[in-house]
Amino acid sequence: MLPNVISKTITLEDGREIIIETGALAKQADGAVVVRMGKAMLLATVVSKKEAGEGVDFLPMSVDYQEKFAASGKIPGGFLKREGRLSDYEILISRIVDRAIRPIFPDDYHADTQIAITLMSADADVLPDCLAGLAASAALAVSDIPFNGPISEVRVAKIDGQLVINPTPTQLEKASLEFIVAGSEEYILMVEGEADEISEDEMVEAMQLAHEEIKRHCQVQKELTKAVGKEVKREYNHEKSDPALYEKMHAELYQKCYDVVSKQIANKSERSDLIKAIKEGFIESLGEEHEFESSLIGPYFSKIHKEAARNLTLDEKKRLDGRKLDEVRPIWSVVDYLPSAHGSAVFTRGETQSVTTCTLGTKMDEQMIDGAMISGYNKFFLHYNFPGFSTGEVKPNRGPGRREVGHGNLAMRALKKVLPKDEENPYTIRIVSDILESNGSSSMATVCAGSLALMDAGIQIKAPVTGIAMGMISDAKTGKYSILSDILGDEDHLGDMDFKVTGTEKGITACQMDLKVEGLDYNVLKEALYQAKEGRLHILREITKTLSAPKPDLKPHTPRSFIMTIPKELIGAVIGPGGKVIQEIQKDTGATIVIEEKDNAGKINIFSNDQDSMNAAISRIKGIVAQPEIGETYTGKVKNIMPFGAFVEFMPGKDGLLHISEIKWERLENMEGVLEPGEEIQVKLIDVDKKTGKFKLSRKVLLPKPEKTDN
Repeated sequence: MLPNVISKTITLEDGREIIIETGALAKQADGAVVVRMGKAMLLATVVSKKEAGEGVDFLPMSVDYQEKFAASGKIPGGFLKREGRLSDYEILISRIVDRAIRPIFPDDYHADTQIAITLMSADADVLPDCLAGLAASAALAVSDIPFNGPISEVRVAKIDGQLVINPTPTQLEKASLEFIVAGSEEYILMVEGEADEISEDEMVEAMQLAHEEIKRHCQVQKELTKAVGKEVKREYNHEKSDPALYEKMHAELYQKCYDVVSKQIANKSERSDLIKAIKEGFIESLGEEHEFESSLIGPYFSKIHKEAARNLTLDEKKRLDGRKLDEVRPIWSVVDYLPSAHGSAVFTRGETQSVTTCTLGTKMDEQMIDGAMISGYNKFFLHYNFPGFSTGEVKPNRGPGRREVGHGNLAMRALKKVLPKDEENPYTIRIVSDILESNGSSSMATVCAGSLALMDAGIQIKAPVTGIAMGMISDAKTGKYSILSDILGDEDHLGDMDFKVTGTEKGITACQMDLKVEGLDYNVLKEALYQAKEGRLHILREITKTLSAPKPDLKPHTPRSFIMTIPKELIGAVIGPGGKVIQEIQKDTGATIVIEEKDNAGKINIFSNDQDSMNAAISRIKGIVAQPEIGETYTGKVKNIMPFGAFVEFMPGKDGLLHISEIKWERLENMEGVLEPGEEIQVKLIDVDKKTGKFKLSRKVLLPKPEKTDN
């Protein structure tokens, strides 16, 4: 018997359709949908336990997005030939969905929840990442899991001056901005993307258009919820409560917390110790035997502390560390800090510090990408590391987590917009940011340090890029709000918005925004963007005191590059049979040589740390690709002696026949004792056979012609 499939359709402005189906697949999950667009199909499932774990006071939710290689008719590479751990690309999409979904679960819902989104079928003209959030929300919409949705995500891009929703990959190649925007019917939740130095107004315009499309997606999901009969969600009770304890704690501790935050202590550890002492003093005052629920003391104290800190900013316009709302912490920076690196920089802002390196490699150092949807090579990548000691913690080094992957990607997006074009930059570039201290926005410190490291390495970027993290504290009841520049870690925790924006003096290159509050007014958003601009420009002025433009040359120990273009038909001559010629040149000169066919010609990149090595490799290749000219004189080497003459290598890889009659003016009866193999002689190219292309050489024409004598 065929299943009862319920479907709803969303029609985009250009006529393309997104179809949401439920009832056919994965029916044992709490909610499951298939989202189709063209040939692309995503299966999204959600499962949530009925009860919360003992002592859990947060939402333990995981979101996993995975692309099956079979979806695009491919077999995975490597030895195992099966999908393994999520790629960075899949992790980034998982993070985008998580950041949009997590804030709108009920605050008191703490059951283990898992959302899985799988690309089952691919379409070369459909980018599936902008459908993943819609799929996850629709799976929740057809379940009985409590959820303050629905939400959706779309990609908005500006192409040829026009804003487009969910563009094709071909269209996206020409985009001057591209953001993935997530939101509910009422408000925007998340923004992530990059741009070609756009204005703040352009960014807001793109977000507004995206939100209008999101509203339509949410309405269709509501219709789907009604069609499957899931308007009523499951009942739950995941939080203990003790009103008497909270009232007692608030009465005794609120003012104490307010007094501490009012001191505006700049040092994070000192401020934290004073707050911790208040909590410990209260616990001691209760004694060992008391009538209250002990497990609630921690959550209630955090709530009271947060309220005190928020009120300080809302009521008195004061910040925890004593700064003005738009003030950036003190900055110092230095370049060329690591003498052996190709480029390096230290950037410190307040209690956040990044040591960043820039390493230049050859084409052989490019990152190979083998994914279900994306394959190819990447010549610019950025890695971000966040060790435990940067926050004074002890934690094992288990490699980069999702947070590290996300922060590194944001910084990479910010910097790649100012790199030289590929034809102007032969290098593979790797940026590594090691965070040595952290108290707010280490990803933006990475952007600043990355700009300095690139300029220190001598990479001719268009302009330096800086970034800043913005925060906001608001009260919907009173309408009060405060926008904070360069937020601390504590301000990130207690605030309603975390908004990172990067750019040059000219405009925005990347952004990442997460909202934790309903109903952000677009005028407030514009205010935050323009306040961020002032902060970015202030930071730009500070780092340009250290280095204002790229250094004119590379470091002495950096590989030099030389680019040659040769005729396509000569590529084989440079490579040689089985790579013999090019391997011999690399062995003899010490240079690294990379050849590729591009634009119907041969492109040769020569890399070397030594100029003599570079010159030797260039000379050898020029000798191979140089075209022999009739009438030119060459220094050749005798290769073989034959009865009728000798074969002479007069150019690298090019042999010509020196006939016995062309060796001397005098008649020679045979070749015995005339020439020796390996002997160097001067020869002249006198002809090229038009049919065979064989070269004819002469030695005698370079010798004085004997005068005629009468016999």
